[in-house]
Amino acid sequence: MPQGTTLPPQMPSRYEDAPVSLDGVEPPYNVDAERAVLGACMHDATVIDAVRHILGDDAFYRPAHETIWRALLTLRREDKPTDPIVLTELLQQQSDLQRVGSPVYLHQLADLHYSVGNAEHHAEIIRAKANLRRLLASAVRTVQRAQEPGADPEAIRSEVEAEMRTERERALASGQGRLNRFARDGWSFVTETGADAEPLWGTRDKTLWAPGESLMIVGAPGVGKTTLAHQVIFARLGLSETVLEMPVAPSRRVLYLAMDRPRQIAKAMARRVFDTDEKILREGLVVWEGPLPATLDKEPDLLADLAAAHQADTIVIDSLKDAVSTMVDDSLAVAFHNARMRALRNGVEILELHHQRKATADAPRGQRPSLDQVYGSTWFTAGAGSVLFVTGRAGDPAVTLHHLKTPTGEVGPLDVTHDHVRGTTTVDPSKDPAVLLRNAPGGMTARDLATVLIGGGDPERADIEKARRHLARLVDSGLATRADGVAGGAGGGQQTRYYASSRHLTAVG
Repeated sequence: MPQGTTLPPQMPSRYEDAPVSLDGVEPPYNVDAERAVLGACMHDATVIDAVRHILGDDAFYRPAHETIWRALLTLRREDKPTDPIVLTELLQQQSDLQRVGSPVYLHQLADLHYSVGNAEHHAEIIRAKANLRRLLASAVRTVQRAQEPGADPEAIRSEVEAEMRTERERALASGQGRLNRFARDGWSFVTETGADAEPLWGTRDKTLWAPGESLMIVGAPGVGKTTLAHQVIFARLGLSETVLEMPVAPSRRVLYLAMDRPRQIAKAMARRVFDTDEKILREGLVVWEGPLPATLDKEPDLLADLAAAHQADTIVIDSLKDAVSTMVDDSLAVAFHNARMRALRNGVEILELHHQRKATADAPRGQRPSLDQVYGSTWFTAGAGSVLFVTGRAGDPAVTLHHLKTPTGEVGPLDVTHDHVRGTTTVDPSKDPAVLLRNAPGGMTARDLATVLIGGGDPERADIEKARRHLARLVDSGLATRADGVAGGAGGGQQTRYYASSRHLTAVG
């Protein structure tokens, strides 16, 4: 019985009456995978770009499917729709329509309900079967040559080696297989990988969460990192537009891995959920309760597979310690990062909740933490795109948000206040550089601003430089003006001073 024949063609061509055998041996093929890929390409033309490098040349077993595939490539090159109606017209012009099974068969292919996200996996099946057919054909030829009268073993061996070498070179050159699948030319890498894409959270100048890079929120228990994460996730679902006064980009579907105390996670979410949100949460949020089937260091593909299974473009890991076997082993941290990168490579955005080292939990309020205070191997933070660290006392509504690792400009430090009843967080305006400058009639120097931002005392050079960047951005945005200082001398010189612009004062006042 032929392999993969769940959908009988309405009008099969004469080429498809029976599988083609190789010296009595039925060749490997999977017709269901071929139909699934062709149907996905009809639904979404961009799928062609994703599977073309996998399929290569002559991958389809059924000649009719190969003809349909080449017609789809033609439509894609001409930037035309690939739906069955447009495809029918092209095949009719090429006199191939009846041979491939008539418009009825094309519509049957388009009606297959496979996710377009699975098309790459189906294409890999098709390519693997095609490669096996080529190897089988080569083996049959070798058997036939060996049975000929007067066969020369050395000549046959040389021919086999030449065929295998040619086959390997063909596979490598065509971009098939694991050595080429994710390789691209330098220009495409620079211009098409989304390096200039809008942030998922924040602005281009101050990015808290960049696309294609994971966001890690770190803090001791009870400081509100879950409260903050839930606000970001609900904003991704479209229930709000900003978090901490910074825009959040929408998501299609969020998969929340509630591995650490799912009941408490549900209770925390309930503070922000209303009856009117039911449709959005049913369609846009999927929650996994409890441990995963395996830790991510043991199964690096599991994260990407979970996203594909639930059609999610965002995953929340709550919390990181529950996703790996141990946090202190560097090799397991690298294995987790591989899982993280495989999901990101598939277009899945990742938000991770994590804990700080216990020894640093009682650090003085306002003291700037560092990355080495994050619990576990340094490779967890090294692989993250952005790291936010929340400091404060457990249960205290007033905490400080530090941006320890930044995709672009640093955000904060921000003094924020949690409303534990409503599950919201607001920024304390007293630490906003724009507000501080507006309330300083005599202007401010970078040192003045740094002193306020660190909460008093003598600012370090890095603090002053950070304050200088804050002020420079206000000048660039037209909210401040700059009066250049003068070099020292008998008078001691004068530092560069910044003033709120008249536009800024007028807009606020």
